[in-house]
Amino acid sequence: MLAGKRILLGVTGSIAAYKAAVLVRLLVKAQAEVKVVMTPAAGDFITPLTLATLSKNPVLSGFTNGNSGQWNNHVELGLWADALVIAPASANTLAKMANGLCDNLLLATYLSARCKVFFAPAMDLDMWQHGSTQANINKLISYGNEMVSPEYGELASGLTGNGRMAEPEQIVSRLHSFFSAANRLAGKKALVTAGPTYEAIDPVRFIGNNSSGKMGFAIAEEFARQGAEVHLISGPTQLDLHIPNVKISRVKSADEMHRLAMRYFPETDIAVLSAAVADFKPATMATQKIKKTDTGLTIQLVKNPDIAADLGKIKKDGQYNVGFALETENEQANAEKKLLSKNFDLIVLNSLNDPGAGFGHDTNQVTLISRKHEPKKISLRGKKEIAAELVKIIIEDIHA
Repeated sequence: MLAGKRILLGVTGSIAAYKAAVLVRLLVKAQAEVKVVMTPAAGDFITPLTLATLSKNPVLSGFTNGNSGQWNNHVELGLWADALVIAPASANTLAKMANGLCDNLLLATYLSARCKVFFAPAMDLDMWQHGSTQANINKLISYGNEMVSPEYGELASGLTGNGRMAEPEQIVSRLHSFFSAANRLAGKKALVTAGPTYEAIDPVRFIGNNSSGKMGFAIAEEFARQGAEVHLISGPTQLDLHIPNVKISRVKSADEMHRLAMRYFPETDIAVLSAAVADFKPATMATQKIKKTDTGLTIQLVKNPDIAADLGKIKKDGQYNVGFALETENEQANAEKKLLSKNFDLIVLNSLNDPGAGFGHDTNQVTLISRKHEPKKISLRGKKEIAAELVKIIIEDIHA
């Protein structure tokens, strides 16, 4: 899948820069065309000569080539690449990328790139865990960049923890998946639900939850990237997708989401129900704003329709349904029970006991529980990475 692909490798000032030599060698072996851009600090850790010899292309590190006056055109570099991989990505470079700073050739190329951008962080434990670093990573992911998550292990400082740059083989594997993914779902129709539902109490107030919709939107985007025609039914969120093969229907209540899901499901090949649908709604909605009284307020609640269960009842052979389970206790047992009762093929288990998971975060960690495979745990990473892993497993299942 990498044969003939143009890979632009950005190398920054990190002790992990030595791994760039192995990465270049693997990419060239896979018949990719490789060019390397180094930050000025990267030269303290690995020589341009090493990477030039392995890539068979001159290594660029400045806006001009020495005293020749020849300009290294960052715009052309950004347009040339099929993928930009920044590995290692130091904390300093991540901060500059996240905030649009542009004081070297690599950063100028990053801001000019129209291709997919991958970054593989490398830094010490406390730098990785610092709130500013995590905020920068979340911002980069929100821009559509993909992180190749660092690994747990012994670090240059002698500490042990997260921060080791992913191994070159893992980065190459991610590129293989990226380039092989296109059109694997061509001709398939996917239905995705996302976000919360709001159940009106009166014209002003509602019962809702803290779902942001980020997970569902990431799944819809991943389906579209792999060639599916996607119908995304979204509860109230601030999110949007401007992708030709994604149609978005906006709803507020569980009843509205239920009606659309039932309408479109019969023509759907894959349904992923990631919305946080309210289980209950007020029995009646007041037509006017309810005034505050000294006696308090009692609201009678009734059950909402169960979208997952109703779709499971009409599911036909060849359709593939995925559900989500957000649990706080007896997590796996409850998820497995839901897998069977809702006629899912696969269920994604979230635990609110896991830091960085659940509502509102740009990251998540989940366990994928399938009828066909042993449960698979996915450690904390960006929701787009989780979406990519989930869709990959769905594709493997439906093509098995």
